[in-house]
Amino acid sequence: MKKISTSLLAVLVASFALLAATPGARIVHVKDFAFQPATLTISAGQRVTFQNDDDEAHTVTATDKSFDSAGLDSGQIWTHTFDKPGTYAYFCALHPYMKGKIIVKSSQ
Repeated sequence: MKKISTSLLAVLVASFALLAATPGARIVHVKDFAFQPATLTISAGQRVTFQNDDDEAHTVTATDKSFDSAGLDSGQIWTHTFDKPGTYAYFCALHPYMKGKIIVKSSQ
């Protein structure tokens, strides 16, 4: 079991290193039953990674149902690319009081 844990840790570290090296990558942390930052402004075509830093499972679910991460356990990440300008409100389907917003501006 220890070998699997070490391998999983190596994959996670490599994944986070890749995210950090990706130009334009943005991260929203899910911590203390809140999205941090609660509002994020990006350019069209940018990718946002949602990282669950809580001990509880959470989702990233668009209010209009245009995207849904499904359940993210502690330590898991989910990435979504926002291609079109607009405002995208989202919440956690497991804890509906958790809300966030992505504002996507034209990339020009």
